[in-house]
Amino acid sequence: MTDLLQALDPEQRAVAEALRGPVRVLAGAGTGKTRAITHRIAHGVATGVYSPTEVLAVTFTARAAGEMRTRLRSLGAPGVQARTFHSAALRQLRWFWPRIHSRDLPQLTESKFGLVARAASRLRIATETGQLRDLASEIEWAKVSNVTPEQYAGIAARGGREVSGLTADEVSRVFAGYEEAKRLEDRMDMEDVLLLTAAMLADDERVAAEVRRQYRFFTVDEFQDVSPLQVALLDLWLGGRDEICVVGDPAQTIYSFAGADAEHLRRFPHKHAGTTSVELVRNYRSTPEVVSAANTLLRGTASRSVDLLAQRPSGPGVTWIEHPDEVEEAESTAAEILRLRDSGVPLAEVAVLFRINAQSEAYEEALSARGIPYVIRGAHRFFERPEVREAITLIRGTARASAGDDLVESVRGTLAGRGWTAEPPTARGAVRDRWESYQALLTLAESFAAAGGDLTGFVADVERRAAEQHAPVAEGVTLATLHTAKGLEWDAVFLTGVQEGTLPISFAKTPAEVEEERRLLYVGITRARRNLVVSWSRSRTPGGRGSRKPSRFLDGLRPDSAPARRPGKKAAKAAMCRTCGKPLGSAAERKVGRCSECPTTYDEALFDRLKQWRSVRSREDEVPAYVVFTDKTLEAIAESRPVDEAQLLKVSGVGPSKLEAYGADVLDLIKE
Repeated sequence: MTDLLQALDPEQRAVAEALRGPVRVLAGAGTGKTRAITHRIAHGVATGVYSPTEVLAVTFTARAAGEMRTRLRSLGAPGVQARTFHSAALRQLRWFWPRIHSRDLPQLTESKFGLVARAASRLRIATETGQLRDLASEIEWAKVSNVTPEQYAGIAARGGREVSGLTADEVSRVFAGYEEAKRLEDRMDMEDVLLLTAAMLADDERVAAEVRRQYRFFTVDEFQDVSPLQVALLDLWLGGRDEICVVGDPAQTIYSFAGADAEHLRRFPHKHAGTTSVELVRNYRSTPEVVSAANTLLRGTASRSVDLLAQRPSGPGVTWIEHPDEVEEAESTAAEILRLRDSGVPLAEVAVLFRINAQSEAYEEALSARGIPYVIRGAHRFFERPEVREAITLIRGTARASAGDDLVESVRGTLAGRGWTAEPPTARGAVRDRWESYQALLTLAESFAAAGGDLTGFVADVERRAAEQHAPVAEGVTLATLHTAKGLEWDAVFLTGVQEGTLPISFAKTPAEVEEERRLLYVGITRARRNLVVSWSRSRTPGGRGSRKPSRFLDGLRPDSAPARRPGKKAAKAAMCRTCGKPLGSAAERKVGRCSECPTTYDEALFDRLKQWRSVRSREDEVPAYVVFTDKTLEAIAESRPVDEAQLLKVSGVGPSKLEAYGADVLDLIKE
């Protein structure tokens, strides 16, 4: 037992030695919370305070429960139950339900989609696929929040909740119809598992007493993510007792839209008198540079939980990069990943994180072009998404019928027929995701047209991309949204698209919604062990108006946005216009070394020759012209006229891979 506790730091040991409840553990990112609570349970079993079969450890995912069971076995406590809320509740239902009701338990349905669709159809409420998915999600939120169909419309109006294209009354009616359809078909959904278990415990004292005799000690991980329904079930399991240990981090609450409420964790000592509170603050995951960025992001905000103390040696500084457009952001990210791989970082230890699934396409393309394998976590590859495949089929049909039509207008018209609009939907969810996928396709079309492509060529280009990105890949770079990255970690993390309108997302309107977006960025930052690159772009497409601004969350984080310099530290020298001598404001201006208002100083004849060469090369390589080099990069080359590879490599937009692929051609053109 002494050896077991010696493996812990002082705060973790305090958790392990607090064997009687109530106990609350505020565990910062990377501080070893699973280590602490599994050692606590093992310590209780080894000292005889706990009988293994009387302990129930509850978490939110089957993966986390499996990891907890594995650790407990290795620590000498193999009999402890570690389950998700739903798994534990379903086990109890299956045991007691036939005894109480003398009939089988209703059939569990994994998906609400079919029942919701039938309910909407019977009510003659027109819906499309995205709306049905959003309705299913909204019904799930209502049920975990203990909101009935009759209460829904009023609560949704007060809380500003909406399903795009439907009124709150229509949602309420579909909700009621869904519940009725379930009853008639003798089915239950995942939320019913919790509701029926809670009702069973509340209504039958004999069942409640038997469950409470079985489980005397409870541990709940990720307690910041509990819903009102889960808290109600937990209270029924406890039955007025206080042998409970909860663990979580309010700073990582990113599922409020699904019913999670960190106030249950914050106010735990108010609910349970005599609570022992412990803070885990020693971060073993990340370098001091990464930890400092994470602490600074939350300092002085409502999301602040604990200040992390880095335990790892110092590493490289956090990199903050502004790009002129999303294409260059993806190209630069892929080039840096190639450099990391060549320096010995395994691709499985690299992740590219973004706010929404539709952002993945540019990174899929950039990685594929370099032969870098990747895996997408928690979503389909871009060209495998149903709405994208359907849209491409329709665009292909348009091209066959009238290949000479205007590319952008043809694509825009096709997508409009599938529900795309110039303005994005205000609600989040599947409808918004579909719109983002369509918008990404339209952006591809606009970029292809800007490079001189036509409708037939665009269809061929997307088919090429789809074929390349559907190929089976070995273990590679992880592409994931910030939500799906929670609970994971990598040696190198690229946080991309960190600009206003994307992070925070445009439909985050209230202070609480914006603050949740800040916590989402915090989760992203704390996924990195050593290398962290944060990037954003001023425009969606090459040549677009660079009106985007970096996320407000980066104020005070990135060096050029710091409110004040530290005493004795010199300011970085600003880049100046080579023509007028004024400071350069945007990344595009810094790339060419000249204000946008000043006359051009580059060799226009060389610029034209470079564009002609790019056009030929892009056809040979079967890639859009901007994938070879953007106009701004060619302009910068014509400005600086590099004479060797070392000078060419200094031009923004020219990385090692592009130097290898195109460097000789470019230098030959300059010599001519």
